Amino acid sequence: MSCDISAGRLRQCKSQLGGNANLYLYNFIEDPFTILADVATAVNIGLTSVYKFELEGDGNTLEESLVGDRNAGTAVNTQTLTFLLKKIDPTISAQLNLLAKGYPQAVVEDRNGVFHALGVDDGIDFTIVQSTGGAKADFNGYTNTGVSTTGSLSPKLDAATVTAFKTLVV
Repeated sequence: MSCDISAGRLRQCKSQLGGNANLYLYNFIEDPFTILADVATAVNIGLTSVYKFELEGDGNTLEESLVGDRNAGTAVNTQTLTFLLKKIDPTISAQLNLLAKGYPQAVVEDRNGVFHALGVDDGIDFTIVQSTGGAKADFNGYTNTGVSTTGSLSPKLDAATVTAFKTLVV
């Protein structure tokens, strides 16, 4: 059967870090990457502009939940990306308005140097929460939550694709 597992995994060393280092957003494009065996191996030539957001702190998370349903014969992965942007300002507010109204796609670089492609099928729907906080030490900025659904866990970019992708950052 084509859906039978074909490999195991040995115990891993304690050398990983949680969290994310950078977020790359771009406007929706059909098939942004060539994907072979769950690996993004090339960038679509139509993808010309990528916007980098440096992530700081511990509130920047990516969670993927792949759920199989034997009754429906389906598997759906819900990708949930949360990222925080400190300091409210008019320029980023304008960009976040566009983010919420569009169908952006994303690549998240985690703290281990793995690049995860998100929203590659239909884009990502974002909820933007702007907050000033109450106390002087409270968070002032934006909490952004993006949700996307797809049929598999996110494809990871190979080294050559990461290099090509980074050249598109404006």
